[in-house]
Amino acid sequence: MHTLLDRSLPSGEARLLDLGCGSGTWLMRALAARPGLRADGVDNDAEAVTAAVRSRDEAGLGGLIAFHVQDAAQFSSSHAYDLVLSIGATHAFGGLAPTLKAADSHVAPGGSVLLGECFWEREPDQRTLDAGFAVEDYDCLATTVDRVMADGWVPLYGHVSSLREWDDYEWSWTGSLSRWALDNPQHPDRDQALGAASGHRDAWLHSYRGTLGFITLLLRRAPRC
Repeated sequence: MHTLLDRSLPSGEARLLDLGCGSGTWLMRALAARPGLRADGVDNDAEAVTAAVRSRDEAGLGGLIAFHVQDAAQFSSSHAYDLVLSIGATHAFGGLAPTLKAADSHVAPGGSVLLGECFWEREPDQRTLDAGFAVEDYDCLATTVDRVMADGWVPLYGHVSSLREWDDYEWSWTGSLSRWALDNPQHPDRDQALGAASGHRDAWLHSYRGTLGFITLLLRRAPRC
């Protein structure tokens, strides 16, 4: 994250937009790294946005980041943004191409897009398909980048998440959900939380671990003739 932000963030006063911001981690890291930034974060998960607001206020960034509980695909603003982020949120727009189109509608001339998307590290086997994936959900890495470029974008940098990074992500969020459930034994959602963590962990370990990859690309629009 640090390397990607260091390469992506504009200098001086600038505006950032995170489409599908979740709990706001990317934006808060960005503003901690660079003074002079202003940001909007959009997500339709009210609980995640509530957590983002709480973290923002605890960090003293209340006047710098505005969070919106809204469908990211429907978000509109009166101003453009110098950097538009959408990390792992292409499902909210209906795929890679619609996500790029949405980002393009918000980015200022000369601005950049930081896009995170899954790809197939290898051909998905039947276990992966049985976990709810379809072959056409994603492409291989090379084809994913080819599609981005064919849509008029120029990659300036890319980071392919390592298996270690994937593992840390999966263990962290399933573990956090499980810890919450164990710490709140009387909560009516306890069993549901434990079941969700267990089900996702099993799907990851038994089906798509090592098959599903993740690429984060820093992009700018190619000159339009």
